[in-house]
Amino acid sequence: MTARRVELFVDPACPFAWMTSRWLQHAAQVREVEPLFSVMSLYVLNEGNDLDPDYRASTNQTIGAARLAIEIRRTEGAEAFSRWYTAWGERYHVGGNKDRRAVAVEALAAAELPASLIDVYEDVPGDETDQALRASHQDAISRVGNDVGTPVISFGEGTAYFGPVLSPAPKGEDAGRLLDALATMSELSGFYELKRQRTGGIDLS
Repeated sequence: MTARRVELFVDPACPFAWMTSRWLQHAAQVREVEPLFSVMSLYVLNEGNDLDPDYRASTNQTIGAARLAIEIRRTEGAEAFSRWYTAWGERYHVGGNKDRRAVAVEALAAAELPASLIDVYEDVPGDETDQALRASHQDAISRVGNDVGTPVISFGEGTAYFGPVLSPAPKGEDAGRLLDALATMSELSGFYELKRQRTGGIDLS
């Protein structure tokens, strides 16, 4: 049986995208699916929006990791990006090291990727990396529509949507059952939204 490709668009700095990516990895252990990680950007998403100053400052700081992510995805391929993203998340989200540039460098080494890739980290509006990031972000938005955040999940032939937002990430058969449910939802063109109030912090276990 050919594995079904499930594409997840993430911003590396988003903890909820990280949790969703780990769930998808767990689901792939119990279902015939091939996770494919792609890049979207909180920075691009919030351009021109009226934000709280503190959140604006935080969002502006996400651009470096997103630029590096798209450059890895563009030049080294999806599998390389998946390796880097795992190494990044284990240090940044789980390990709690918030020096993003230093974490990005460490993750390049851990993923056995060229150290020179860090050269794209600083924002250069309009350069090739910026254009690739915006194109990838727009790809995600074109599938799911406006007024969403990260992550965005796409089942290819079905409807893409924002989420799922998870804490903690389900494992084992629970991960598989959630994937089954989401895949079913993606096949229903009239399905738009499910949501409840989020309580508590993020459980990274």
